[in-house]
Amino acid sequence: MIKIRKAKSSDSERIVELQLKMARETEGLELDSDVVTKGVRGVFQQPARGTYWMAEEEGQILGMLLAIPEWSDWRNGTVLWIHSLYVVPEARGRGVFKKLYLNLRKQVMESPELVGLRLYVDKQNKPAQKVYEKLGMTRDHYELYEWLK
Repeated sequence: MIKIRKAKSSDSERIVELQLKMARETEGLELDSDVVTKGVRGVFQQPARGTYWMAEEEGQILGMLLAIPEWSDWRNGTVLWIHSLYVVPEARGRGVFKKLYLNLRKQVMESPELVGLRLYVDKQNKPAQKVYEKLGMTRDHYELYEWLK
């Protein structure tokens, strides 16, 4: 049975490992392990930055995501952004992301401070888009632009 739990700092090494795999798989990027390690530790050192959630079965991590809060003045509440989402290949199609998503959605439904969930997905990642739409998520009317140092 797949269980969802809040990550602990002792999960950091596995989180880093999964992040490196995700970057390689989804974008062909080889991230700097030291930078990612510091970034993951930074979440645990300053919890206001976000919360990692782990999907686990019989002690094995099947997937994870990072929920990052963003204040919305238009909605007078906090939107949780789903970042750093990864499900190990052998667990895909088993509802791992669904369980992670429903865990966050339940939090939003039960909290007067939380107003919604958002994520972004690579335009080429059609399988992920189908999963998100199946769970009731919709494409919004915004395009994402970014500038990164």
